[in-house]
Amino acid sequence: MPVNIEMPKLSDTMTEGTLIKWHKKVGDSIEIGDILAEVETDKATMEMEAFDEGTITSIMIQEGEKAPIGSVLAVLDGDGSSDAPAEEKSAAAPAAPATAEAAASPATAPQAAASVTSADGSRVKASPLARKIAADLKVDLSNVKGTGPGGRIVKADVESAPAGKTSSDASAAAGLAAAAKNKATAPAAAPAQAILPTAKEGDERIELSSMRKVIASRLLTSKVTIPHFYLHLEADAAPLMALRKQVNEQAEKTHGNKYSVNDFILKAVITAAQVVPDINASFAGDHIVRFKHVGLSVAIAVEDGLVTPVIKEAESQSLLAISKAVKDFAARAKDKKLKPNEFDGGTITVSNLGAWGIESFDAIVNPPQAAILSVGAAVEKPVVKNGQVVPGLRINLGLSADHRVVDGAVAAQFLSEVKKLIEQPALMLL
Repeated sequence: MPVNIEMPKLSDTMTEGTLIKWHKKVGDSIEIGDILAEVETDKATMEMEAFDEGTITSIMIQEGEKAPIGSVLAVLDGDGSSDAPAEEKSAAAPAAPATAEAAASPATAPQAAASVTSADGSRVKASPLARKIAADLKVDLSNVKGTGPGGRIVKADVESAPAGKTSSDASAAAGLAAAAKNKATAPAAAPAQAILPTAKEGDERIELSSMRKVIASRLLTSKVTIPHFYLHLEADAAPLMALRKQVNEQAEKTHGNKYSVNDFILKAVITAAQVVPDINASFAGDHIVRFKHVGLSVAIAVEDGLVTPVIKEAESQSLLAISKAVKDFAARAKDKKLKPNEFDGGTITVSNLGAWGIESFDAIVNPPQAAILSVGAAVEKPVVKNGQVVPGLRINLGLSADHRVVDGAVAAQFLSEVKKLIEQPALMLL
């Protein structure tokens, strides 16, 4: 009997997707696990996997067209056999209109994917291909996060999971997600739409991309509902620059990785968050969650917006691992090849505009995180040392924080710790 191939929900904030490329055409035979198409979400371009087998009889959505979640993309003429129950064969029901509360749950929020087992642990939701690969790789599916429709485990989830993988923070993260959903303060009503000037010849209408819609919604929610406060200080960047030069000279002779200034800043933030753990927290309605691990969200500019992929358990990563991870994120972000699960687990964010010559700025908190560090360019300027005016190399650090979670003294302690590590950079390598 005919089986509909529907637009799946490929990220937590996705309401529609753009069909970028079909890998199959009418008349092609489809097997479970085949890659059918590439779909662009608000976060990345994802491969869509087949959960049924048969022959494609019609394609309803053409390349380049957008479709809401649950809409029919194509039709299979087959028996629709699969080990998944009926509700799993459908990618997702059409999404309800986005609410401000839903918009407050960002891509970078620490959260668990939809449960891959039932409440009593009786059944794992996984595609047949994922089950086969799991058996070959000896991966315990009960502890793998599913990124497919309805939390279903797909091929890519298994291949990226180490054997015997567990998810020790899943219950805490799930609790946070539930609390944030049920307890979060509703944002104030949106202001009336401003009246635009009359369009003139040469003016251009630019449609919002899925990414830009999510950015607009989330940041409005953040500004309206989160009581921000801001701190700034300057650090002496000369010691860090000197160490970076030495490290890069040595690295050129060994592994060849070139370290950026931002790599050292990220390492300083990770270390400082361990020294001042109250900064690594989130507001959850009637309580605060302080996280065991540092999930470092790194702001990366892309063509139509900003993405913040996460270095998970960053406190356990070496400077080399951090540097390589950021380079990989940046390269794949430009091609929209980052995966939705790479945005999960963020607990604090760093945004660096130094490359554009910006000396200082105030960033907007990335909810439900409690803090974001803004980093400016290293600038040569006169400074006073020992009563004398001498040349100096200074860098401005700004901290935007959620006052529901972080008090001024805690924020000041954290920012001072980051400054200390920049001015004594060898300490962050211990």
